[in-house]
Amino acid sequence: METITMSQAAQYVDQKVMINSWVTNKRSSGKIAFLQLRDGSAYFQGVVLKNQVPEDIFELAKSLHQESSVRIQGTVQADSRSVLGYELLVEGIELLGESENYPITPKEHGTDFLMDHRHLWLRSSKQHAIMQVRNEIIRATYEFMNINGFIKVDPPILTGSSPEGTTELFHTKYFDEDAFLSQSGQLYLEAAAMAFGKVFSFGPTFRAEKSKTRRHLIEFWMMEPEMAFVEHAESLEVQEKYVAFVVRNVIDNCPIALKTLERDVELLEKYTQTPYPRIEYTAAIELLNANGFDDIKWGDDFGSPHETFIASQYEQPIFILHYPKDIKPFYMKENPEDPRTVLCADMIAPEGYGEIIGGSERIADYDHIIKNIENYGLDPEAYSWYADLSKYGPVPHSGFGIGLERAVAWLTGIEHIRETAPFPRLLNRLYP
Repeated sequence: METITMSQAAQYVDQKVMINSWVTNKRSSGKIAFLQLRDGSAYFQGVVLKNQVPEDIFELAKSLHQESSVRIQGTVQADSRSVLGYELLVEGIELLGESENYPITPKEHGTDFLMDHRHLWLRSSKQHAIMQVRNEIIRATYEFMNINGFIKVDPPILTGSSPEGTTELFHTKYFDEDAFLSQSGQLYLEAAAMAFGKVFSFGPTFRAEKSKTRRHLIEFWMMEPEMAFVEHAESLEVQEKYVAFVVRNVIDNCPIALKTLERDVELLEKYTQTPYPRIEYTAAIELLNANGFDDIKWGDDFGSPHETFIASQYEQPIFILHYPKDIKPFYMKENPEDPRTVLCADMIAPEGYGEIIGGSERIADYDHIIKNIENYGLDPEAYSWYADLSKYGPVPHSGFGIGLERAVAWLTGIEHIRETAPFPRLLNRLYP
């Protein structure tokens, strides 16, 4: 008898198999017991008929507690009522590990309670679905990058300076020197792009922001491509093609997860259509002011309500172009059509999920980058290696970054971004 996973059930219809699993729930009557099972790959129903199994097996089925681990023997049967399309006619049960008084019961629990039990919450069907979508985004990202000729580069996690030129960094000591947890691998990736043309990284980043909004995590994963010989307009095309590609793959490869999450797939289909709309920062400010937002003026950065309103005017993700250079990092290239602004864009997700991508064309002029480093109050010596990139064979180059957890929150339609990370480090809840 072969041991299979639940996701392989379609290959074993009408065959006897063994499945290792946990019991998520059960119900029984005098003659039949229904076991709701999971094995990490899928959720499955086991049907135990009293007149077809020994009495001790039927009694065991009725007495199983939530999250007990079991080894189930039975025959796979097609069942159109099942989300997976199959169920198991149980013939034997071996109890592997008991579970009594499991704290997360089939009822409503508050977010704080669930976060306190995050190590167990991961077992729930909703969390399982979220992690499947998260995994598909990662898989599709690698596929897109490989198809389009990118090479993966892993920048250091301990760095000597901030790519963004901010103070929102976690400080540590690297022997006798100051070091910081990486806020972004961008500057290192620019160096790699000058060697390989098109590169990307995908790894953890850290922001020491004292934020308690539903949109922010202290630790999250970010995907960052950098592209040599690519100017701003072409970079925008790469960004929208990438996002549309990821959304397409999530729709195609995660149908059960999306159904579990009750995600509107027809809505997601709209996000696969490119090009995405674009609006200039200046026009966006005018739009907000014309619609009663008197708390923002030209030169200010957008807050969550502003981004949500702008996005609500469109049915797809929207690019906001050319922000004022005074509110953007030192490495962004000046907009030749308006020197007050830079060649950058933020992609704002629909449905109130805010910025999911930030990108720009980078400065490729040595004198300009040196001047900016000084004007931003940064240490020229600490950034001397970065300035070298504009000294030895500089070319037009662009890049962007997308936060994985926020992208997952958007595509799954969940309320709290902290549900998207297996063990999110939050300002007010440092998980052990």
